[in-house]
Amino acid sequence: MKKLLAALGFAVLAFGFDAAIHDAQAQIANVNEAINKAGRQRMLSQRMAKAYLQVGQDIDADRSKKILDGSISLFDRQLVELKNFAPTPEIKNTYLNLERAWLAYKDVLVGAKPSAEAARRVMEINEEVLSLAHQGTVQLEKHSGTTQGRLVNIAGRQRMLSQRMAKFYQAINWGVAPANGVAEMDKARKEFLDGLKELESASINTQAIRDELALGRQQWVFFENALFNRGGDKKAAALNVATTSERILEVMNNATGMYEKLQGGK
Repeated sequence: MKKLLAALGFAVLAFGFDAAIHDAQAQIANVNEAINKAGRQRMLSQRMAKAYLQVGQDIDADRSKKILDGSISLFDRQLVELKNFAPTPEIKNTYLNLERAWLAYKDVLVGAKPSAEAARRVMEINEEVLSLAHQGTVQLEKHSGTTQGRLVNIAGRQRMLSQRMAKFYQAINWGVAPANGVAEMDKARKEFLDGLKELESASINTQAIRDELALGRQQWVFFENALFNRGGDKKAAALNVATTSERILEVMNNATGMYEKLQGGK
């Protein structure tokens, strides 16, 4: 019964995040929206790796495949938008470099049925895509020069960290994690908690943002428990990580959107 409920929850949550971004504008209207989408590229680099690892281990494989396919499509679309929006030659160059790295990453993701050997390559190449996506986000935040832009970046980075922790968990579970996998998961955990604390203390928070962050902290308890509870059935535990990582992703994506749309943010 627990496995069934987890699978059903995973299905609803996967659709929840993807539905929330399906109707997003096809063109970027302002720098805060650009920071949001640039930061989402960071998250997608990790979410795709997580989903690939889940497909390879048959962890709700059908749903995980939908997440992988949808994330690839969204990354492609947002990359075009960000290249077109790039307000400086330096930022444009970052996205041209990201495009090259992305093509290599996508080739591994879709080139063949997931295998342990290919998964090790995924664990290597996603890091380059993440690094360039982060570079673009930071450049856009600096271009904005506002507290609001910084908070959009920080909130958006929480999405990435949630998927990064889940990615390392699933890699460790499959035996394809790099030697520093556990340390990287612990590092992401600390950075997530530091980021959440900074967001909670922001003076420009509205009540709606405070409520969403409170929900995020509640969801963190479930996600952290799934990540660091190593007892019991391994398959059920991995499914629990898949489910809770999508739940906290949805909450932090909502919070990022709220920061993006703040009126009068400075």
